[in-house]
Amino acid sequence: MSGFPLILAFVAAIVLMILAISKWKIHPFLSIMGISLVLGLVAGVPLVNRTAADGAVTPGLANVIGSGFSGTFTSIGIVIILGALIGTILEATGAALKLADMVIHVVGKKRPELAVLLMGWVVSIPVFCDSGFVILNPIRKALVKRTMTSSVAMTVALSAGLYISHVFIPPTPGPIAAASTLGIGDNLLLVMGMGALCSIIPLFVGYFFAKYIGKKVKAGDEACDGETARTYEELVAEFGKLPGGAAALAPIVVPILLMALGSIAAMAGWTGFAYDLCAFLGAPIIALAVGTLFGVALLAGAKRLNKFYELTNETLKTVGPILFVTAAGGVLGKVIAVSGMVETITANASILEAVGIFFPFLLSAILKTAQGSSTVALTTTAGIMAPLMDVMGLGTPVRAALTVMAIAAGAMTVSHANDSYFWVVTNFGEMKPEQGYKTQTLCTLLLGLSSMAGVFVLSLIFR
Repeated sequence: MSGFPLILAFVAAIVLMILAISKWKIHPFLSIMGISLVLGLVAGVPLVNRTAADGAVTPGLANVIGSGFSGTFTSIGIVIILGALIGTILEATGAALKLADMVIHVVGKKRPELAVLLMGWVVSIPVFCDSGFVILNPIRKALVKRTMTSSVAMTVALSAGLYISHVFIPPTPGPIAAASTLGIGDNLLLVMGMGALCSIIPLFVGYFFAKYIGKKVKAGDEACDGETARTYEELVAEFGKLPGGAAALAPIVVPILLMALGSIAAMAGWTGFAYDLCAFLGAPIIALAVGTLFGVALLAGAKRLNKFYELTNETLKTVGPILFVTAAGGVLGKVIAVSGMVETITANASILEAVGIFFPFLLSAILKTAQGSSTVALTTTAGIMAPLMDVMGLGTPVRAALTVMAIAAGAMTVSHANDSYFWVVTNFGEMKPEQGYKTQTLCTLLLGLSSMAGVFVLSLIFR
């Protein structure tokens, strides 16, 4: 199957998946895996591996499902486990409460949503949003207890802050790759500045939407105000003396700095042992492993090292469902990728060219919604746009940077069930899938549209 029928099949599959999860109450893992299988069959993915005359192998549907599942574990599985373990340790030692107090001291008790929004925006400049959410989630949870703020509002604010810088600002791989493809890879300072500028409007939108939706949706960890206040005071009394600020920060800040160092080494073109060491330590798995060691030191300082085995076991039990649902989303994205969806969109790209700067946005948004990965949407759209830049009057460095921003805005639109970030946010935020559509999916739609509005205004100014 190809062309318009394939697009219709994809739309029908997404609608059916949403109904299965939200209306028929079928577990998300089974819903996504079942829809992936059906979509693969309808789209004409071969049942078994096929070898062409030139030796090229087309994978069979079973192999596609297997590679999509395992690929997700390869890319984010250990990151989620180690990040969740750090969070568990921070909670068990009182460090999360100490961090919450530090944040409140800086921004005030009345603006916790703003605090996590800006924290997320800064952290996700060098760190993938998935990893950033897992790392910062303990602070979010502690702030909910400390300030009696809506858990959903805090989840959405943190998610929005992370997502905005993830797509707009290098050194995350997506905007770097897009800039390089469009010929401005040597002018990343321009891209970073434009990304910071384009972040302003969606940051406002994300903040006010988080405040609004927090009053409409309640997460699984919500409690009445009195209960929350008592819980916080009881926790402080239980720990007695909370850890010091530097010790509490280390398990979170050290991994972030290591990942930032790895990104800087790659961006600066370092070579030799210095690059190898920075790239190794900056890999999310290694950086979070180092953070875990600082967490173990926290446990030792709190004289709770004997609890480490128990905490690890509880973390694995909690993380298991998240990993499997996230991997199922990876399967759906893989099936869509091999079904010919991207080729179909690319073949019909000329229809969209007439809309100018909105063309890269629309194309990126279609690709993002179809296959789930913002990075894939950024890089694929940039590849399609590269030969069209001069024809569309986008060939100057500033216009090329604006094109990267338009692509990035589309790469936010929208996060749903085939996006691993959707499941990280909803599961760690203790929300049901249908609540995820009302919060994470709707928020990313608003972020994408508002970002593109800002890009369009800038395109009228910078010519």
